[in-house]
Amino acid sequence: MARGEGEIRPSEARQRLLQTATGIFYREGIHSVGVDRIITEANVTRATFYRHFPGKEDLVLAYLRAADQAIRGPVDAIPADLPAPDALRAIAESIAQGIRSAGFRGCAFLNAVAEYPDPDHPVHQAVLAHRQWFLDTVGTLMASIRKPGADLAARHFVMLRDGAMAAGCLFDPTLVCDTFLHGVEGLLRAHAASAPAESTVA
Repeated sequence: MARGEGEIRPSEARQRLLQTATGIFYREGIHSVGVDRIITEANVTRATFYRHFPGKEDLVLAYLRAADQAIRGPVDAIPADLPAPDALRAIAESIAQGIRSAGFRGCAFLNAVAEYPDPDHPVHQAVLAHRQWFLDTVGTLMASIRKPGADLAARHFVMLRDGAMAAGCLFDPTLVCDTFLHGVEGLLRAHAASAPAESTVA
């Protein structure tokens, strides 16, 4: 596809900064990492850093946007005509693949929000936006199976996912993924069979 006149080719230096920060933030946390280290490891000047990111917070938000896109990618790639149960299985398997991957250290978003507890902070808000998208996506698929109880079933799916992501960096990821996928199958069967009772589970 030809590049439009209004499109700007991403700066190689910006990509290197973001890639460097992504690896460090995910492995070591956000608050513990200073801008100077990222500049050094990305092999750019301080002026180059601030030309692309006015401050560290802007880099953190770019890191979370990239993580968001990495998760949306496999979901967007699911064929639109795939039956909803199979689409949910595909999402679950994508999550399991991430847990089984080398260097897995939990959910980037849950890790980030633990460091930014203020609900008004832009990083906290970015985490909530990502999680709302995921919940809405799962909820839409659950409603395609059976509308009554779809919201509750979606929240259960997200809780299964959160538990698997937390356990996956602490215990045997194969066993964690087996448990997670088994739980998803049970949830799908239960949701298809009957509408769950009204609940206030968050």
